[in-house]
This record gives sequence, C-alpha cells and structure tokens, in this order.
Amino acid sequence: MLELEHGFRVVDVNARLDPDEQSIAARGREISPERLERELHQAGVVRAVVSPGAQRVKGSYLRPNNAVARMSVDRPFLAFARINGPRDPSSRASARLRNLTSSRTDQHADPDDIEQYAYDDRFHGFSLAPAVDGLPDDETLAMLEDVGLPVFVEGGKVFEPSAVAESLLGRFPVILSSFGGFPLDRGLMDEAIDLLDDHDDLYLDTSFVRYRSVLERALLEHPDRVLFGSGAPETHPNVGVMEILTLDVSEDALAKAFSKNAARVIEALGPGER
Repeated sequence: MLELEHGFRVVDVNARLDPDEQSIAARGREISPERLERELHQAGVVRAVVSPGAQRVKGSYLRPNNAVARMSVDRPFLAFARINGPRDPSSRASARLRNLTSSRTDQHADPDDIEQYAYDDRFHGFSLAPAVDGLPDDETLAMLEDVGLPVFVEGGKVFEPSAVAESLLGRFPVILSSFGGFPLDRGLMDEAIDLLDDHDDLYLDTSFVRYRSVLERALLEHPDRVLFGSGAPETHPNVGVMEILTLDVSEDALAKAFSKNAARVIEALGPGER
C-alpha cells in the first residue's frame, strides 16, 4: 500500500497491540508489532498509544500490560496500562444493587497497581473498557485521580457518555473513544459533544466515527478537544486519516486534531519526544 502524503504531523491515541494469541482470539484481527508499525507509517502516523486487547479468560492485565510495554521499546508506541474493576457499568437498577456489595478480587486493578503503573516510565496513561472489564471501585478511582494521568475510555451503549460524566469526569483527563458512540450511535456521539461544554477534562477520539457532520461539528465547536484515533488494527490507519483530511474544516483544526491536542494531553506525543 502506498504511503499517504498529507504534510501533517499525525499521532494516534487509539491502537491495539496484542501480546499473545489469547488476546487475539478474544478481540479479533491479528497483527504483529512490526505490521502495526508498518501500517502506521503508511498512514503518516509518527507515534501511537497502544494497549492490550480484551482477554478471553477474565484475569489480571498485569502480564499483558508488561508485554505491551516491552513490545513498545524502540518502536513509535506509547503503552497505556489496561485496568479493570468489579463494578457493573450499566445503568440498570440491578447493576446498582450489585455494585453496593461488589468488591475487588485478585484479578482486578487496585490502588497499588495504579501507583506502580503511574511511576513506571514505560506507561503513559491507562485504558479502561467498562463494558468488557467492569469499572474500578472508589479507592482505585481515587488513586487514578491522585496520579492524574490520562485515561482512555471505551464508551458505547453499555457505558454511555452520561455514565462517563457521572462516574469519571472531573477526576482526571478522559479520552472517550469513538465519540462515546461505538458502534455508529449518532445520538450518543452528539451527547458526548454536548458534554464538552461543561467538562474541561474530556476529550473525544475519532476512531470509527463515520459521520462527517459529527466530526465537523466537534472540530468547529471544540477544536481543542478532538484527538485522532485510528482504531487499528480493526481498521487501517489510512482510513481514519483520510476521513479527517476530507472534512470541511480549517488546516489549523486538522493540525490540532492530528497532533497538537494529543500532545497537550499526553506529553510524550509532543514533537521532539521519543
């Protein structure tokens, strides 16, 4: 595949790097670190945030996180530690009742895990997929707030933007995947854009947002809060880059979405960082 030539510095806040076949079997498309690096290069992406995919068998993410950190060495990857928790993220009354008595087990991230990841220079933030892995408990969320690193959050119908606002916003920087509307829920995407008016610590990533008008609305109304995410390897980074390039917005807005905004949230994505 030919390399894209667009003249922008591009960083990607949403890529998956699977350390083993178990994760691949649970999540989907297989891709090696070398192939991911090659596909990012083809799209003109200079750096990418990576975290492990979901595990087929529930358990601690300690080993996959460490494996992803190792695979990121000497590659243009920034590792985010994937974390889980005992709480049901849904808004059902039954879930709220269960959460009153839920407690951590050995497989769940705890405050000590968060502190260790935060002060391990191999990791630059955290990744959370509540619909798959549950929500951390209050003590663990408090430690996330103390360390202050960005948290990439997978949103959608199980964990809607309103739930993100209720449980996570105001505590640490949140990068909400796919405008909070995966898969292709335009109403949820609009809801997430509305939240930007009242939450300065919320950012939206562009992965799998296929509605041009939604992307343009966010970039026109909140040009400092949109971050490019490809969703690789489920989609080729070229696809996401081209979708942004074809929007009817200014070059300044494109430059912000492609790299400038992300560098404010994740320092290691800035120019000159390796």
